[in-house]
Amino acid sequence: MMNAVLVGCGAMSKAWLDAARQIDGLAIVGLVDLDAERAKARAHEYGLDGAVIVGLVDLDAERAKARAHEYGLDGAVIGTSLDAVLDQTRPDAVFDVVVPAARRDVAFAAFAHNCHLLTEKPLADTPENARAIVDAARNAGRVHAVVQNRRYVANVRRIRRFLDSGAIGKPTSIHADFFVAPHFGGFREEMAHVLLLDMAIHTFDAARYMVAGDPAGVYCQEWDPANSWYRQGSSASAIFDLGGGKRFTYAGSWCAAGFRTSWESTWRIVAEHGSLLWDGEDGLKAEVVLSVRDGLFDLTQPITVPPLDSADRVGGHLGIIKDFMHAIETGSEPETRGSDNIKSLAMVFGAIESAETGRRVAITQEAS
Repeated sequence: MMNAVLVGCGAMSKAWLDAARQIDGLAIVGLVDLDAERAKARAHEYGLDGAVIVGLVDLDAERAKARAHEYGLDGAVIGTSLDAVLDQTRPDAVFDVVVPAARRDVAFAAFAHNCHLLTEKPLADTPENARAIVDAARNAGRVHAVVQNRRYVANVRRIRRFLDSGAIGKPTSIHADFFVAPHFGGFREEMAHVLLLDMAIHTFDAARYMVAGDPAGVYCQEWDPANSWYRQGSSASAIFDLGGGKRFTYAGSWCAAGFRTSWESTWRIVAEHGSLLWDGEDGLKAEVVLSVRDGLFDLTQPITVPPLDSADRVGGHLGIIKDFMHAIETGSEPETRGSDNIKSLAMVFGAIESAETGRRVAITQEAS
């Protein structure tokens, strides 16, 4: 049995708790939130009275109470101090669903109480805090991973396995388009670098994973078209050097109404001997070059992208939490460990720096 305390009972906590209640051997023994009532409500919502969740914490006790009530945990422990809840519950792990600016404090508290840590993306709000958290996890000897859940999409797994097979040769050029126009309201519409900082890491991490790339540099531009309702950074284009001759281009917008792409972006991956197209949903196809030329062009033929392999780990939050637990139980490392995920975060901060300075930015590699 693994006991965990979940910190942050906002909307995103539902995805975590939906996954947690499907996992045998996992008990949420504490909920922490700035609003204790929200924490109580979340607990009551999931009908976990006396079952999975037995403790709640929130900087706002009323929000924690609300989350507990929501999940049927009215008898749970309520508190406003993470340290106090960790002292009381002595969990094995902390699940961090707080805002990025609070992530470093949560991480340091978790490691100080000898807890493993699984955190929502992004790993941190600044490069310095990201490095500090990764270093603290290493020094504490604790498992630290990030919920970078796009890796756990079935077609992302299929593409990586297909490219690894060499069926169309080594990938050389990776292109992703993300054009979605959601009216979130609230903090996103007031953020700086809203597209790069809030969403692009999903696409960046998927690209890095699918082609086994390590970022080395980036040139990026941001702008806000006349139709944008965001304060800053609603549209961006970037060119990344992913090492080994691979280039990744990203074109995205939070305010492009019409012909909306998938949340997973749309993709074209060009390789030495063919190409692969993915619409970000169910449409996945590839062509391989034949050794016959018709006039100016080499002939191509369709090639099947094999189905998901039974060894491929999928399932979004559920898959990542299971992977995290397995790493703790076996002494192995989870796929989305912080020491690797920091490379995807470095792509975000590199792109932001490039957009601000108007120059190409080198991306320093962090050891994995």
